[in-house]
Parts: sequence; structure tokens; C-alpha cells
Amino acid sequence: MSETSGFLARPDGARLAWRKVEGAAPTVVWLGGFKSDMAGTKAQALAEWAQARGRAYVRFDYFGHGESSGDFSEGTITRWRDDALAVLDDLTAGPLVLVGSSMGGWMACLAAMARPERVQAMVLIAPAPDFTETLMKPEIPPDGLAMLERDGVWLRPSEYGDPYPITQALLEDGARWSILGGEPVPIEVPVRILQGGADPDVPWGHALELANTLRGEDVVFTLIRDGDHRLSRPQDLARLIAAVEELVK
Repeated sequence: MSETSGFLARPDGARLAWRKVEGAAPTVVWLGGFKSDMAGTKAQALAEWAQARGRAYVRFDYFGHGESSGDFSEGTITRWRDDALAVLDDLTAGPLVLVGSSMGGWMACLAAMARPERVQAMVLIAPAPDFTETLMKPEIPPDGLAMLERDGVWLRPSEYGDPYPITQALLEDGARWSILGGEPVPIEVPVRILQGGADPDVPWGHALELANTLRGEDVVFTLIRDGDHRLSRPQDLARLIAAVEELVK
């Protein structure tokens, strides 16, 4: 089955780029990470798997990411959550298996909480819920805090390319969507978590906290001791596809 593509118009005029494989339900939906896009190794591997297996699959770019319109620095957790829900509502039908990577793990949890009647399972790769408040904010150096206070934005160095613009609006908005540190996260569907033990961006303990906070009992946490944040090696992709195949059956 070939993959089609297009743009989803949003009420404010923004356009979200998407790609879709028609196939058997449930639909697998890819939710990418912070400043990543749907052309990445894991998203592409799942597209090839879906085509080979005749499975329904959708991937997309959030506002300000990849092929979608918008200025990344104007993005917030609220905005990207709304993007994910728009994709689920407008581009899919029936049951869903959400696959979220890094920030996409947070987006997957928020989407599952908002659409519990549709999400039947999740696969999370190095999930980073609450990352703005618990992972990013504490690492901002004094000069970065001064920049945020003065300019409303800090350019965060990145191992993956150009610095990321981190705005005060992103940090403040992210705090409103925190799901850890309080009541159990009201998600009861099967969840598989893949986490690298050598991940420099999301400590394995952070992902384990999510696993322990989910309300459901069918949660499997896999620590890949030598795995990094991306988990894009052939053996990592094989684990990802195996987890997805288990949950779509």
C-alpha cells in the first residue's frame, strides 16, 4: 500500500503536514519529539512496516516542525497537543495505537487522556512528560535565565543541530500540562516503554516514574542499557516494531 500525503488546515490558517498509509485497524499514529519531524528514522521505519503489513499508519509534523507551517518559537505544549488531537479527529477513524517519542510520549499521554474511547494502546520511546518543567527548566544556566527575563527567549545548545529557541511562554504553558508528581495518570490501556540507559536527554528514572504513575496494570518498561535518546539503531528499531506488532494484534 502506497503512502499518501497532504496538509491539514487549522483554524488559524496554519497547515500541518501529514503522511498516511491505508490499511487494517487499529491505526498506528506517530507522535514525534521536540524539534524533530516525521521524516526521522523511527517514523520512516514504521511507515515501511505498515506498508509491508497492510496496517493503517499516520505520521505528521507539529506546528513549526518539519514540513508544517509556523514559527517553532511560537509553539507551546497546548498548541502541539491541539495539533495531535486534530490529526486524530480529522485523519483517523476507529481504534488507535499511539507511538510517541520523547516529547511525543507526553503528547501521546495527553491525547490518550483526551480521547480515552479511541486509544487502545501506546508505545512510548524515551517518553518525556513534563520535560519543560522537570528536565529543561532546571538546566537553564544563569545567563539563560537572564535572557528569558530580558528577551522572553533563550537559545538552548543542542547536540542535534542549531540551538533551540526556548521561550518563557513554552515553559509557563508546559507547567499547566504536568502529569507527574500527583494523582495516578488516568491511562489504563496497555503501554510499552522503551528507554535507553545511556540517554543524555531523558534519564531512565524519569521514564520509569511515568511507568509507575500510569493507572493501568499492563505496563512493560524495557531498559536498553547501552541505548541513547534516539534509539534508532537496527536493534532498537526491531524492538519498536515488535512492541507495535504486539499491540495491534
